[in-house]
Amino acid sequence: MNKRFPKGFLWGGATAANQYEGGWNKGGRGPSIADILTGGSVDKERKLTPPYPIEGEFYPNHKATDFYHHWKEDIRLFSEMGFKVYRFSISWSRIFQKGDEITPNEEGLKFYDNVINELLKYNIEPLVTISHYENPLHLSLEYGGWKNRKLIDFYMNFVEVLYNRYKGKVKYWLTFNEINMLTVPFGGVFCAGILDEKENTEQNRYQAMHHQLVASALAVKKAHDIDENNKVGCMLAYHNGYPYTCHPEDILFAQQYCQKHNNIAGDIHVRGEYPKFAKRIFEELKIDLQINSEDYKILREGTVDFVSISYYSSVCVSNTAEGTKTNANGSANLKNPYLKASDWGWQIDATGLRYVLNQIYDRYQLPIMIAENGIGAIDKVSEDGKVHDDYRIDYMRKHIEQMKEAIYDGVDLIGYTSWGCTDVVSASTGELKKRYGLIYVNKHDDGTGDLSRMPKDSFYWYKRVIESNGEVL
Repeated sequence: MNKRFPKGFLWGGATAANQYEGGWNKGGRGPSIADILTGGSVDKERKLTPPYPIEGEFYPNHKATDFYHHWKEDIRLFSEMGFKVYRFSISWSRIFQKGDEITPNEEGLKFYDNVINELLKYNIEPLVTISHYENPLHLSLEYGGWKNRKLIDFYMNFVEVLYNRYKGKVKYWLTFNEINMLTVPFGGVFCAGILDEKENTEQNRYQAMHHQLVASALAVKKAHDIDENNKVGCMLAYHNGYPYTCHPEDILFAQQYCQKHNNIAGDIHVRGEYPKFAKRIFEELKIDLQINSEDYKILREGTVDFVSISYYSSVCVSNTAEGTKTNANGSANLKNPYLKASDWGWQIDATGLRYVLNQIYDRYQLPIMIAENGIGAIDKVSEDGKVHDDYRIDYMRKHIEQMKEAIYDGVDLIGYTSWGCTDVVSASTGELKKRYGLIYVNKHDDGTGDLSRMPKDSFYWYKRVIESNGEVL
């Protein structure tokens, strides 16, 4: 065993339709929940508006950074970087305008035909997220979002269309993006499409998560039935919470924090049943889940083939210290004195990634993919016309070094898709100035910009990383 990435390691990048694709009313696409979210800023949270645009409000997802019209150019750039895999999501409302129809929108399917065929032309493996923060708006307005069990059937109709359409072309699938974000208020809107603030309760969010977990299990089974080569994974937003002090109550609180925010959903995806500790959590939160008798069998039979995570930062959590609060990222926000933070206050912790990978692999013994990792920053075009993002290179280098250490520890790590390979709209704030990409997109929060693309310094650095299979950092 040595500190090397395995042969065939899946290097690549990740985006999501709601933050990148644009074309919100093109090609027969219907409105999604993302389309009624306004832009924001560091000091201004995004807000929901009625389904039709309000004059004077900025809806960044409507155009985003316009993959809808730039897919050929962008995939060529991904190939130039050497991508082995590209993770993207399929907009549900581009395939089913309202979400509850029987017949799909052929024009929407043809768009993804083109994207997938172009990826395969460059030998880039498509990794498809089926649902990524973008439920059709109609499913929220008519049914109340995922707290309604009816959405399971609508989702399965969507899933079956995708599996049959892309059989033999797409092998890797993720059922739901960051499903465990339903443990915090942020997830009520983004994951479950619960738009009424009064309805965004823990009871409804956990009920919505149960429905999604059942839908995920059914989707795993259906994927294997349609094509035995399909590999289906779950996707968790990994909440890495350290005890703020060595006080025993803080140690216990950090354990419970991880159990609640990571392991309830993770255990069901991988082990096919609710963990024993969930019963006490539900009792203390006064949550009464409505579970059908057949759900238990469905969950047991629909366990995933691999685990994927998003990992950006770590936090400190405490049951004893003053100042504990919840931020937009859904995490207890106590500053770690040993870490620096990004422009948006996310505490940078590369070593924490090794810790998390070991934690997950020890628990589940399944292959792991890092489906999101990156740093949101204010990138500036220098006088020489380039973007010198040394801070992004430093962030990625340190995290990749820790991935290598985790592999040496014995973790079965199979892939890494940096978020986002091009600049996209921030999900949490709705900003374009919070840039994650290795490719700069000339688009700004005031609506200006010609959407032209330009590789940043990190683009060329990552290209060397991929060429050397992680040896040149």
